[in-house]
Amino acid sequence: MEKTWRWFGKNDKITLSMLRQIGVEGIVTALHDVPLGDVWTREAIRDMRKYIEASGLRWSVVESLPVTETIKYGGPDRDQQIAIYKQSLRNLAAEGICTVCYNFMPVLDWARTDLLHPNADGSSNLYFSYAEFAYFDIYILKRTGAREEWRLTTIPSPSGVGRDILSEVDALRQTMTPEREHELVENIVIKTQGFVSGNFREDDEAPLEKFRVFLDLYKGIDKAQLRENMKYFLEAIMPVCDECNINMCVHPDDPPIEILGLPRIVRTAEDIRWFLNAVPNPHNGLTFCAGSLSAGAYNDVTAMAREFAPRTHFVHLRSCHIFPNGDFTEASHLGGRADLVELCKIFNSEESTRNSQLSGLNSQHFGLPFRVDHGRTMLSDESRGYNAGYSFLGRMFAMAQMQGVLAALAHEK
Repeated sequence: MEKTWRWFGKNDKITLSMLRQIGVEGIVTALHDVPLGDVWTREAIRDMRKYIEASGLRWSVVESLPVTETIKYGGPDRDQQIAIYKQSLRNLAAEGICTVCYNFMPVLDWARTDLLHPNADGSSNLYFSYAEFAYFDIYILKRTGAREEWRLTTIPSPSGVGRDILSEVDALRQTMTPEREHELVENIVIKTQGFVSGNFREDDEAPLEKFRVFLDLYKGIDKAQLRENMKYFLEAIMPVCDECNINMCVHPDDPPIEILGLPRIVRTAEDIRWFLNAVPNPHNGLTFCAGSLSAGAYNDVTAMAREFAPRTHFVHLRSCHIFPNGDFTEASHLGGRADLVELCKIFNSEESTRNSQLSGLNSQHFGLPFRVDHGRTMLSDESRGYNAGYSFLGRMFAMAQMQGVLAALAHEK
């Protein structure tokens, strides 16, 4: 498997020379300076590709070529935005970059309530508290109908024991401070979104007002409609993917739960089967994010890996631990609900199958790309200003763990 690393461009505090030294082979990145909804020009793509290659690495995966909200909710200009998307795909393929990770999550790219949740060993992890998220929804965002929705929400948990989430929220209100409320807004709306070419920026002056505007776009859009909008998008771009040999791989919803009244359509095995079968073109595939999927207590991650490996074009190796009440945290890469050792076996086997199919063909093959995704914040990471979840030393530690697993599997084979 190809060892890749998510890198946030020329301004990333983690340099390409640092990545070369720790065994990274491929870079996962995007044109983060291109405004949302604009064409990625071939010239800009070439400049980034050459910059990466000058460091002895290659641009393996695009993460992400953003799908604009108008495509997701089916706005009046979605065909125009799809045409722009198709041109960007052609330009990427012309520069030899043919794996594109994207998501179809409305408004939010991913959600956590605590970005530096302390571990017993002194490191910290990303963390999701249902009570704090519900507090944000009810008392900070003040979304219409939020309290009633949370009253009816069943929190998925390993114990199966129900929670009175509203009682927890009201108890939380008694101790909540303005500083923690501000931190929740930063964590949920800004710090997990602003660096991924998303809808929000670090310098947004009124993020909640902007957030409410985006939520309003999805009024009347349910799961069935969002599925149809995804199918419409995929059917529109598949001819370009066939023409240019581009693999599209959707990222699962993170976390894999319905939040803020928004539909979520890549949460479970049934969801994945739906979009793969709805558009059966082999270029329509999956980013298998073990972390996102393992945050859902109802997901059997190993079984899902076995089932969907043939349609997986990119792998995110991380794991989540779910507490008895349903809250979850990012776990060690050798712990949590996702058995990453078994997943490496599954995807190694899939890669071997693909290699055997390529035997005798005049085709360059770089292996199934994976990245370790989020890592712990450890040692000096916290003081270096890295993007939330994207530490250097924590991810380097995780990469070393996964390299060890892969080396052991190769030796065993």
